[in-house]
Amino acid sequence: MSTIIDVVLPIFGLILVGYLCRRTNRLGATASSEISRFVVWLALPALLFKVTATATWEQIWQPGFVASLTLAWTLLFAATVAYRVRQQHTVVDACIDGLSTTYANTGFMGIPLCVLVFGEKGLVPAVVATLIVACILFGIGIILVEISLQEEKHPLRAAAKVGKALAGNPLIISPVLGGFWALSGIPLPAATNQFLSLLGMAASPCALVSLGLLLAQRQQGRCEGTAKLVLAKLLLQPLITAFFAFYVFDLPKFWANSALLLSVLPTGTGPFMLASFYERNAALASRVILFTTIGSIVTISVCLYVLGS
Repeated sequence: MSTIIDVVLPIFGLILVGYLCRRTNRLGATASSEISRFVVWLALPALLFKVTATATWEQIWQPGFVASLTLAWTLLFAATVAYRVRQQHTVVDACIDGLSTTYANTGFMGIPLCVLVFGEKGLVPAVVATLIVACILFGIGIILVEISLQEEKHPLRAAAKVGKALAGNPLIISPVLGGFWALSGIPLPAATNQFLSLLGMAASPCALVSLGLLLAQRQQGRCEGTAKLVLAKLLLQPLITAFFAFYVFDLPKFWANSALLLSVLPTGTGPFMLASFYERNAALASRVILFTTIGSIVTISVCLYVLGS
């Protein structure tokens, strides 16, 4: 139990610090946005680039791990979208809800958690999971949203917009560039390695504080279905992921445990950002983030206990 507390407490402590700083107005209304910009555009890309640039292909290429997460998460996404559309919700809102049940917070919480639990080697599965979330899940969500918003339904035009958006995403570009650097076989210069290390070390604490600041902000709007989305994220996603990781693909212990741990994470900020960008109801996504983050204290603790056993 003390090990679980040692792992969980620092993470949620940083989230709580951000939450309290916003509630007491120690940090202003734009603090979450500005700190998130720092993480997304500087700190996290530096960390992702360094990890992929110094990793070997054998470390990153884990087809069973990739398949376990991708299949489990996309199946749950598709089921959620179909269920919400059947409830007379628009495709746009259904896609955002689908992301709310599958968009695990692998970047802000997954990376520091995996490092705390597995050591430095835990960076690799966390980075791979972040790429799956950012490239595959988010990409599918954006494609469906863009297509549904097109009056004449031009999938090629929508795909071009998505491709342009993904090409400008630093969380996607940085590991891709790092992968090319690794393929070149050239070691990182000492000064560059130190620069990336210093910048990358700021990613996790800043991201967690930023998440706390976000959760402290009040969002107005209807929130029907919050409980179902929260339960789908915290219970269904780990169960489906465990089925694929442990039984279908029979992954090695480290990779199966990593897949399970990453699947019990709360919902990340992606659905909220997508709802805000397309001027949809962001209150539901915000509440799902809040309640899954609170609920993940239990799911992460249970998962760590199971893995320890």
